[in-house]
Amino acid sequence: MTMNRSRQADPAAPSATVPLRTVLFSMVVLWATYFVLITLRALVMDFGLQFELGWRRLLVTGVGVAFTIVLWLLLRLFDTKPLWIKISAAIVLAMPVAIAIGQVNHWVFQDMELAQEQRYAQKYNINLRRDESGNLLVDVPVRRVGPTELGGDGEAASAKDDVVDSEAVMIAPADTHTDFWRKLLDVALGRYFLLLAWAATYFALLAGVQASRSQWREEQFRTAAKAAELRSLRYQVNPHFLFNTLNSLSALVMTGKAERAERMIQTISRFYRHSLATEPTADVALKDEFDLQKLYLDIEAVRFPTRLVTVFDLPADLEEARVPGMILQPLVENSVKYAVSPVSRRVTITLAARAELDQLVITVSDDGPGVPQGGSHGLGIGLANVRDRLEARFGPDIGFTSGPVPGGYRTEIRIPLSQPLNRPMDHHA
Repeated sequence: MTMNRSRQADPAAPSATVPLRTVLFSMVVLWATYFVLITLRALVMDFGLQFELGWRRLLVTGVGVAFTIVLWLLLRLFDTKPLWIKISAAIVLAMPVAIAIGQVNHWVFQDMELAQEQRYAQKYNINLRRDESGNLLVDVPVRRVGPTELGGDGEAASAKDDVVDSEAVMIAPADTHTDFWRKLLDVALGRYFLLLAWAATYFALLAGVQASRSQWREEQFRTAAKAAELRSLRYQVNPHFLFNTLNSLSALVMTGKAERAERMIQTISRFYRHSLATEPTADVALKDEFDLQKLYLDIEAVRFPTRLVTVFDLPADLEEARVPGMILQPLVENSVKYAVSPVSRRVTITLAARAELDQLVITVSDDGPGVPQGGSHGLGIGLANVRDRLEARFGPDIGFTSGPVPGGYRTEIRIPLSQPLNRPMDHHA
């Protein structure tokens, strides 16, 4: 069973979601910051019982991370929604999560309230306790004065039977159901804004990921469009070449020149096998491109056996330089069509390459009549094809000049000089 490749995910494509590792890291950093700040506050305020408070605070922090993961799983459902929907979802969903964290905080620190009361009582040497109703009481010493004797001036001279007693004074009533929810909401609101801060961080990370994917998709579309353009230009080979070769082949057969016709058929086969073997958008070695043009000119030599002369000048150190496949084909075709075909004398077509600093310079020239005089011709079509392909491949800064010169016509290409990463090993070394 075959699968439509367009429906398969590209493994090189960036994910449209924030990676789990990044999400977890953001949660841990946020809650760790909360833990550090609360611990510093407890130290500054001298709450005491730091170890007992510390491990409970650490437990609540871990629970906070777990509940934040739950919030993330819910917010993921809105990843593809507009921003205002994401914000609304965060505002609504963060509240029940914050209340749940506040409830856990209450359970964990519930027994610490009594411990703090006892520590406070010991520190200030007072008696704190709670009655059966849960009211917080403090025992205050009270001195009860007995009967007194009056002196001569009418003032109390002494006191007898003074009694020192204590009286319980309520300093905090027991928490009611309303008080419980008030305290819970007070804690939950603090966690609520903490969760909203994390949600804002998550949305920022998500926006970055989505922007990166959009940029990648745009680049992919641009690359695909450029590849389509290159394929289109690559396949714009002059169909007259095929018609002319078939006519020449027919003439050879009709005149009984079977051996030359067979050789021409083999050359045509090699030419098309060579020209269609590579990916249309791929670069090829300059030596292969020159060999392809040799095959083409061998075919044309059957039509012009006495008029066509070819010269190839390719230095050995440039044989592996990379060029777009069949980039010279339209230029050589123009030389045959406008230099060899219209005259009866010998015409030399020269293909040459040289290196100048970091540039590869390729020239296709002939000593024909130059630009055809008068009338419309297709010389510019082939040149535009080559220029467009070079610009699509290397950008607008390529060098491309074409025009008549004394004694003929010359086209020059200047492109970056690039060699393959793995050059063939020299067996003569």
